[in-house]
Amino acid sequence: MTLALTHAHGDRITVAHEATGTELFAYVYRPEAAWEAPKPYLHPVRTLSGGLVTDYRPNDHRWHKGLQLTASHLSGQNLWGGNTYVHGKGYVALPERIGSMAHVGFEEVAAEDGRAVIAERLTWHPYDGELWAEEERRIEVSDVDPRAGSWSLTWTSAVTNRRTEPLRFGSPTTHGRPAAGYTGLFWRGPRAFRDGHVFTAEADGGDLMGSQAPWLAYVGEHDGRDGHATVVFEHAPANDHAGEKGTHPAHWFVRSDPFAAVAPSWAFHEELVLDPGDTLSRGYRVTIADGAWDRERVTAHLDRHTW
Repeated sequence: MTLALTHAHGDRITVAHEATGTELFAYVYRPEAAWEAPKPYLHPVRTLSGGLVTDYRPNDHRWHKGLQLTASHLSGQNLWGGNTYVHGKGYVALPERIGSMAHVGFEEVAAEDGRAVIAERLTWHPYDGELWAEEERRIEVSDVDPRAGSWSLTWTSAVTNRRTEPLRFGSPTTHGRPAAGYTGLFWRGPRAFRDGHVFTAEADGGDLMGSQAPWLAYVGEHDGRDGHATVVFEHAPANDHAGEKGTHPAHWFVRSDPFAAVAPSWAFHEELVLDPGDTLSRGYRVTIADGAWDRERVTAHLDRHTW
């Protein structure tokens, strides 16, 4: 279960599973095109057998890059990338609203005993470069299980408002577009995963947009090779603090058509307001597995791997 970590300084960190020789993911922190709201991201992300489960700069949304943390509407700015949704006008090219998330430094980059850690400091900026927020991010690989054909990464982020006024996290839905609550942690699946099977512990498919559930699974079938992959997204128990007992503060943004995408949205129906000096902390676990897992198998796996 040994993991190997390679750091190409100023560019990316790659984590590989030595027994299979598979590069599990690359964490890219090199700034990219300004129009795409530069920010670090994970791509490619692969199963233990090498099956690809992320997309990069698809022709429909060039700013979709693997697995990344986004803020589509943030106090009038767009840290998501591309055109900005404006109620009554649709998506409009507003380059003066495109912001960025910038790498500052790493607190820890290590791989040992079947675990790998990337701990990073970032800053968030509007178009003019002012400091709006500081983020402490930690990405950790664990639970590598060749027999089950699965591995997990945990993503935790603590975002502190450094403005003198509140930061308002929104989405196209909070600004008038139905069923478009994307913001927060966002996954774009490969083109082959279109029309995949999406489910939670209690529901399937079309019933899930805007719903709440502790976890959500997406099953897709590969192009270019036989077989399927399953990606399971979970809320950390600590995320409960913003919701009622037994629920989670986020609502799921999920699509399988016209493309595969999942986000535990921070602002699906209502804006999330972060006061000056306050910190928004959220944690998620993503399990990447070979094969088409069903509800029973997902449930059993999560029961064996508690937080």
